[in-house]
Amino acid sequence: MSGRRQVAPRLLAVSHPLPLTGERTLPGVAGEEYWFARHEAAYRWIAATFAERLRGAVVVEAGSGEGYGAAVLRESGPRVVVALEYDAAAVAHAGTAYAGVTTTRANLAAMPVAPSSVDVLVSLQVIEHLWDLPGFLRDCATALRPGGLLVVSTPNRPVFSPGLGRGEKPTNPFHVEELDAVQLRDLLDAAGLTAIEVHGLQHGARIEEWESTRGIGLVEAQIAALRGDDDGVPDLAELVGSVTVEDFVVGGADGAQDLIAVAVSAVAP
Repeated sequence: MSGRRQVAPRLLAVSHPLPLTGERTLPGVAGEEYWFARHEAAYRWIAATFAERLRGAVVVEAGSGEGYGAAVLRESGPRVVVALEYDAAAVAHAGTAYAGVTTTRANLAAMPVAPSSVDVLVSLQVIEHLWDLPGFLRDCATALRPGGLLVVSTPNRPVFSPGLGRGEKPTNPFHVEELDAVQLRDLLDAAGLTAIEVHGLQHGARIEEWESTRGIGLVEAQIAALRGDDDGVPDLAELVGSVTVEDFVVGGADGAQDLIAVAVSAVAP
């Protein structure tokens, strides 16, 4: 699973009544295209890379948000997809918007999943929100069948929050702690997981070229625009509105926007 892999170019088109809170992204919101595509790209990569594992499997998504990610995983043909989400409004919405996905309200501090019952457990852009991350990862390892697959993603702290040190409180009020690749690998290892690989979701060539010619990162430019300081990037809105999953690739962790870690539960001797 090495090298830079293009993410499958497909978008979801789902209407929704949920508000943007700053804690999650949603499909179909003008100005949110970059963040939604960045999240969807990770799900598309999982669906393509682990298609064989997903087919006929019991899949759990821990922290499913609006529900679009569980719906992407469902396309690979698992036997069942259970989406766990704490926000009651999101649970109600997902239950009507995405057929074939069972969405259940749950607190990830006490994940309601039986031991050794899950083939694939996915938790994307969630672990940075959790107060007891080691405990959550141990629960994931317990929930997985021997040899089961865990995939988690999280913002890559050195890129997402430049200058923020390990253990320091992130600026994002919804984040408890942001991680680098070594921290993430160590946490998975401490939870008893094996065969750990840490990949990175990277900007593709079109975004890289835009950033290079304008001398500013796309995320930095969007933050500046929110602050009303975007006079020097007149085509920012045009680019953001056109971003799709095609504008992201999965490769190494260095310099990545998001980390994607893959691990396997231990097989009993």
